[in-house]
Amino acid sequence: MRQDIEFAADDGVTLRGWLYLPDDATGRVPGIVMCHGFSAVKEMYLDKYGELFADSGMAALVYDNRNLGASDGEPRGEIDPWKQVNDYRDAISFARGLSQVDADRIGIWGSSYSGAHVLVVGAVDRRVKCVVAQVPLISGDANARRLIRADLIAPTRQMFADDREARYRGEPPAMIPVVAEEGQPCALPTADSYEWFTETGQHIAPAWRNEVTLRSVEMFTEYEPGAYISRVSPTPLLMVVAAGDHLTVSDLAIAAYEQAREPKRLELLSGMHFEAYTKDFEHAGGAARDWFAEHLLGEVLVPAA
Repeated sequence: MRQDIEFAADDGVTLRGWLYLPDDATGRVPGIVMCHGFSAVKEMYLDKYGELFADSGMAALVYDNRNLGASDGEPRGEIDPWKQVNDYRDAISFARGLSQVDADRIGIWGSSYSGAHVLVVGAVDRRVKCVVAQVPLISGDANARRLIRADLIAPTRQMFADDREARYRGEPPAMIPVVAEEGQPCALPTADSYEWFTETGQHIAPAWRNEVTLRSVEMFTEYEPGAYISRVSPTPLLMVVAAGDHLTVSDLAIAAYEQAREPKRLELLSGMHFEAYTKDFEHAGGAARDWFAEHLLGEVLVPAA
């Protein structure tokens, strides 16, 4: 069962999304708080995860990040990782207050950029009892150096500086496409990013906009969520990493996993970054479901023969 929900962040911005509940629930059930990655909106396959978790006896609170999709917030297209981290914590507070949710059994799920956020939230917020980070960003600086050609790093930094000075003069923030055809400036300059966002934006997520503020990219390069990974313990951590990921690159994620403390688990997908939502969904979603079931429901799910 899915219903529309909305709640206020602590600065008054209204965030909107969906609440999935098990059809046969009696009493309070564990709750999983989840949102999407860089610029993405909930219609980009998060319904599949919400349905999967609800079918397994858990509630799933899915919401759009501020300034994106159905949620309020200005400027539109602004992606501030620390505000998104804070919104996760407000979403946890909201979920804990729902009559259908057990406040003492809250998990968090994130993917890509939000996969980074759940590492931070899991490390600092002990209300969280279980964490799943799917294809997570680990280091904004290291990742940016994989995505931006070496000879373009200095000009990119100059763009950030020019935008900062223009904003100081009272001008609106500069904007940049999320994805673009090869060779054109954009926030996520990989071919699979262009294919996935344009395909899903056209067919299943009309609320998505191919535009973010330039300072969103600057904040991306300054964000270091991997610094928190050793502090997630003793909260159980599952990392789902795509072996062929060259957007949030897999070698950085696997190296970060080695720094995490127990209890932890690494699940390695065979495909690329965005295939976690599509052809690898059964593997990725199933691993997350089983991890939450073990640590929130106290059940070890056995796959059907």
